[in-house]
Amino acid sequence: MTKEILSKDNIQLNVTLRDKEEAIRYTGDILVRNGYVEASYVEKMLEREEMTSTFMGNHVAIPHGTEDAKEAVLATGLSVVTVPDGVDFGGGNMVKVLIGIAGKGDEHLDVLSSIAIVCSEEENIQQIVDAQSKEDILNLFNGVN
Repeated sequence: MTKEILSKDNIQLNVTLRDKEEAIRYTGDILVRNGYVEASYVEKMLEREEMTSTFMGNHVAIPHGTEDAKEAVLATGLSVVTVPDGVDFGGGNMVKVLIGIAGKGDEHLDVLSSIAIVCSEEENIQQIVDAQSKEDILNLFNGVN
């Protein structure tokens, strides 16, 4: 049986995070706790962030591991964390939605394209930030409005 890429266990709403490192660790720890990645993957997420910011615009960051982190990925998965008050990702870039990604093989490319579709609409970002339940987020990512 394959794991769901995004489930209620992978979503945390209305979290307060101090800084970018705490935000990335929090997002990665969800993937670790739910069996998508080994703990070492979180360090690779921080390493990736040092190389190039995972801030995507529209108050969204998509923390993920480096290319050499693939062996730490056990299953393709996403974590979604909402930070209504925002967390500073540097350069005045405030992030309100964190989407952690772990991709097995090339599966992350499909996952990234789905995320890009959802996150390209500013109203979707606002819906994620304003979500009152984990179901609201699941419905948005599953294309149900």
